[in-house]
Amino acid sequence: MSGAPSGEPTPPPAPDTAPKSSPLSMPYSKAFGHSAPVPRTDRAYVAKLAVAAVGVVYGDIGTSPLYALRECFHGAHAVPITRTNVLGVLSLMIWSLLLIVTLKYLVYVLRADNKGEGGILALMALAMSKMKSRALRPVVVACGIFGAALLYGDGAITPAITVLSAIEGLSIAIPAISTLTVGIITSLILLGLFAIQKRGTAGIGNVFGPIMVVWFLVLAALGIYRVGEDFGVLLSVLPTYALAFFLENGVHGAIILGSVFLVVTGGEALYADLGHFGRRPIQSAWLVLVLPALILNYFGQGAFLLSHPDQAENPFFLMAPTMFLYPLVVLATAASVIASQALISGAFSLTHQATMLGLLPRMNILHTSADERGQIYVPAMNWMLMLAAIGLVIGFETSSRLASAYGIAVTLTMVITTLLAGVYARIGWGWSLERVIPVTLLFLLPELAFLGANMTKIRQGGWFPLALGVLLFVTMTTWQRGRQILAQRFREQMLPIADFFELIRVELPARVPGAAVFMTSAEGTPPALLRNFMHNRVLHQHIVLLTVTMLESARAAEHERITVERLEHGFTRVIGRYGFMEQPNAPELLARAGVMSSIEHTTFFLGRENFIAAERRGMSKWRIHLFAGLARNAQSATKFFGIPPDRVMEIGAQIEL
Repeated sequence: MSGAPSGEPTPPPAPDTAPKSSPLSMPYSKAFGHSAPVPRTDRAYVAKLAVAAVGVVYGDIGTSPLYALRECFHGAHAVPITRTNVLGVLSLMIWSLLLIVTLKYLVYVLRADNKGEGGILALMALAMSKMKSRALRPVVVACGIFGAALLYGDGAITPAITVLSAIEGLSIAIPAISTLTVGIITSLILLGLFAIQKRGTAGIGNVFGPIMVVWFLVLAALGIYRVGEDFGVLLSVLPTYALAFFLENGVHGAIILGSVFLVVTGGEALYADLGHFGRRPIQSAWLVLVLPALILNYFGQGAFLLSHPDQAENPFFLMAPTMFLYPLVVLATAASVIASQALISGAFSLTHQATMLGLLPRMNILHTSADERGQIYVPAMNWMLMLAAIGLVIGFETSSRLASAYGIAVTLTMVITTLLAGVYARIGWGWSLERVIPVTLLFLLPELAFLGANMTKIRQGGWFPLALGVLLFVTMTTWQRGRQILAQRFREQMLPIADFFELIRVELPARVPGAAVFMTSAEGTPPALLRNFMHNRVLHQHIVLLTVTMLESARAAEHERITVERLEHGFTRVIGRYGFMEQPNAPELLARAGVMSSIEHTTFFLGRENFIAAERRGMSKWRIHLFAGLARNAQSATKFFGIPPDRVMEIGAQIEL
């Protein structure tokens, strides 16, 4: 999957078959005029990042104690509070954390990093880069796109349910508080959360990390405080209690899995945020602090329910000593705000990856850290998620209703991640089928059970993330397909460069001083160059044909960064290669390629295309209109490639799709 805009919008280039006769390769730090961030591995820095990761990566999982156990014994599909049920639910929760989060994500999936980047699109690209089967490629791409689209739905629900569930703690301290008041307070907090995203995950992590460390310590303390009421809950670490739960509750027990799944809903965000912090800090934070604190708190809630079976309405807040209730509500509110960060920052990473892989139009993407390459901020996605989250709070009113919509999207994404990881283990790591199949089934079977249980939530609100996922899937596939058709139309009209050279030998155009850069996606004559020549009969003394190619890896290797080929008649072809987590900069690329020392006397020619529906095989008319609308609202190629606006000339054309 490669792409390189050359105008408005940009057709994807042909496969990367640039001439290799005169390569000019250089390290990233030299090619782009600044030092590339090099991941640091010293213990102090890893510890600092681990604390920040606690604030950004583990907020979603860390606030699950607010509502996960409650939904099992007080939700729409609650089971009675008996010793078998409590120990069974606790056993399911503990083993879900161990199997899904610890074993699958931290031990298995995090190994599948695409040059430091994680997330379902990075995994998809990684698998594609190793795949030889053309028949399987469309299936892998479709799975990756759909999984990413579903994560956006989860990214909207996570802030809504976590903040709302914390604010509902006020109803225990202030019974007279109304649902409307809770909704207004929640909406204001969400507004503030999304407003500070421009500070970047580094700045946010530095503030949020210490708060979440305190939160997890409080979770552990509350669990220890209550577990003494019934030490028998410690026996739930034995999986036999999970089996006994199913034997006693039958089908109803299987449905409860939809609520049990709430304890692991931040797992996919953990993988998506890999590029923000790196593997070691994420693993260290989980094993040292997060996992022990969660297990202890669930033990405490279970012991509390066995001793106070009439307190299932909100066991988390009710288990706390009365004198600490108000501080706990404040801390829970802060933690719930922070919890939203995992999916928000994960959505930013996915958006960047989707943009560079040609699945979404160009967007304004701001890099917020000089040390960590993956820390970014996407304004458009930030405000769309904010509107969706506040809309969910207003529409669903309570966290229990939102819980009915929560989980189904991320469960599907987890299933897709397991399948893609299995594909990559086979073709990337070279695992045998005898090894791949058992490992895949180990994670896939429980996730399918969770998915089946969550399917019962569709009518109660689970339709929302699914509908949003389908909408984004259609948008991404339309943009991808439109770019493919656009590239085909350009190839059909492309004049071979040798024919163009023959034309100018006959026409003998005037040559004017200075340099012209024509951005193109293929090796032929750029349409903007041909149109300019046919209208004006003039050429610059130096002409650069610039192609920017997006690779299926997160970052381009040093030896493949730049290729330069000298052509006839003062023409030079330059091909720059970027990974999907890198940001192209055309002037710097040309300067380091040695074909341009200054842009003072350089003009960049870009194409601006208008699309019209044609009676040709391609896309339906409604998809053409959608593609055209996306193209009109895409970030300009001028800004995307870092070109000074006063050095740009756009040449328009009509393209039939």
